[in-house]
Amino acid sequence: MWKSNPDGGPERLIALADSVFAIAVTLLVLDFYVPRGLSSDGYDDALHELIPNLGAYALSVLVLGAFWREHRRIFGYVRQVDGQVITLSIVGLSVAALLPFPTKLLSEYGREPESVAIYAAAVAALGAADLAVLLVLVRRPWLRGAKQPPEGFGLFVLDLSVTVVVFVASIPLALVYGETAMWLWLVMAPVKVAIGRRARRAR
Repeated sequence: MWKSNPDGGPERLIALADSVFAIAVTLLVLDFYVPRGLSSDGYDDALHELIPNLGAYALSVLVLGAFWREHRRIFGYVRQVDGQVITLSIVGLSVAALLPFPTKLLSEYGREPESVAIYAAAVAALGAADLAVLLVLVRRPWLRGAKQPPEGFGLFVLDLSVTVVVFVASIPLALVYGETAMWLWLVMAPVKVAIGRRARRAR
């Protein structure tokens, strides 16, 4: 049975998401600072100290960019939104806005196990929120405007699930092995490439 939805279309949520992701990426650069009046040696040391910031910045830009793209893909399926979709989206966007904080922890205290665990937890929460929206769309086809899921929808769910599982698994590993647990994140690369190829063949 098809149901109408008083909450309307997804346009405002998409616009809000674009703004939140743009602001989050912008906030990442605030940690880059070189004091004035440094000597040549002090200047070189200050630049050297920025290297961890650059690494954490690059990682978080990649994460936020990937999730922004996934968010756009998710809402490409959405024709109407309801209260649950709005709530889950706000939760996900709040985590995206928070990501500059664990990024700062990772850049300044990357050798501390808690910093890696907090960063992994934030990314896992962001992925879980997106995954929850997808599962709502599976259960409520009237929000998609179609009874059957589009081609590749299942692979999209699998792709997001891999992200959540890998980052959740890295939380206890980080608490035991510290920054070494970040190598687990690289496991996603070949898996996601394989899923992407399979999705293109399915389309």
